[in-house]
Amino acid sequence: MISAIGNNVHEAFQSLSNSQTGIGKINHLTTRYKDEFLAGEIKLSNKDLADLVKDNNPDLNRNSYIAMLAAKEAVIHSGIDTKDGMRTGVISSTTVAGMGKTELYYKELFEKDDHLGVLDTHDCGDSTERIADYIGNVDYVTTISTACSSAANAVMLGCRMIKHGLLDRAVVGGVDALSKFTFNGFNTLMILDREWCKPFDENRKGLNLGEAAGFLVIEGENALNKRGGKALAEVIGYANANDAYHQTASSPEGYGATLAIQQALQMSGLTPSQIDYINMHGTGTPNNDQSEGMATKAVFGNQVPKFSSTKAFTGHTLAAAASIEAIISVLSLQNNMIFPNLNFTTPIAELNLIPETKLLLTPVNTILSNSFGFGGNCSSLIFKKA
Repeated sequence: MISAIGNNVHEAFQSLSNSQTGIGKINHLTTRYKDEFLAGEIKLSNKDLADLVKDNNPDLNRNSYIAMLAAKEAVIHSGIDTKDGMRTGVISSTTVAGMGKTELYYKELFEKDDHLGVLDTHDCGDSTERIADYIGNVDYVTTISTACSSAANAVMLGCRMIKHGLLDRAVVGGVDALSKFTFNGFNTLMILDREWCKPFDENRKGLNLGEAAGFLVIEGENALNKRGGKALAEVIGYANANDAYHQTASSPEGYGATLAIQQALQMSGLTPSQIDYINMHGTGTPNNDQSEGMATKAVFGNQVPKFSSTKAFTGHTLAAAASIEAIISVLSLQNNMIFPNLNFTTPIAELNLIPETKLLLTPVNTILSNSFGFGGNCSSLIFKKA
């Protein structure tokens, strides 16, 4: 992964372990809101990223750079060899796609009589194709865009294709770079916080936007054993539901979220009491935290497991959120750590749910990770220690 808390997984783990947020002033994105809002911005310029990728192709954009870097790290760390004859897929997700590049020409389009032609980097699938080319020897490529649940659905699709014998393994995840388009959209919805976001706090005002790319390698057990690989964790449950309540809001009762959690638990074979920790979606917006809190209580009653939102570290990274939080979940399993919910002081009166606010060292064997997006897209994943 690459995000505001580090350029790789190791750096991210250090930031999480030291309760060090990556959210701060905006330095690289040129926007009218540069001094008005905080954001979880990757600390590298586009030139820095190009140098790391070792590709100065002018058609590449920030979205593609960070996606390529994170996917390559995942492949190297997993030890897979895409030339070994096993069927490898790349399933990526994004919401911003090439908008960061496109918006550079937006003003110019209205000032000139001649048209600029086709921008090859604009569509959602561009960054996925770049990943596939960068990795090499890929048998299947597709892109998912279901708002903030996108990367969770990429994980699900990878699992399903392996389960049904269509792939042996898949590089899955998501990517979204900051853009003017994103800031304008979320500012119009009036759900941005001008200070550090406060997930699950009574006085929460909104989210901090972030940018990131996160990728994982998922393998079938036979493929893993055949190459003598080592599993970091198991995906034992997953589900997607939709409450179809509103274009940009979840139902206040959390109907879609409740259904996703229940069905993921059913698939895993676990009871609610067997979940050790919940990595909440927890954006810090009034609607999301209320809705997710209602769903959590609907499923777990008065026995809610330890939980936290890690978005106060990274910002809300949209399509990448579920994949970087999946990586954070695996780090929790590996190190028996629960990372804190920063900036929390006062529980939501109606819910009285209190997240973990300090780094907690405790046995962690099972994790529920939630990702709930616009349009009612609700997805839940359950991970188990390998």
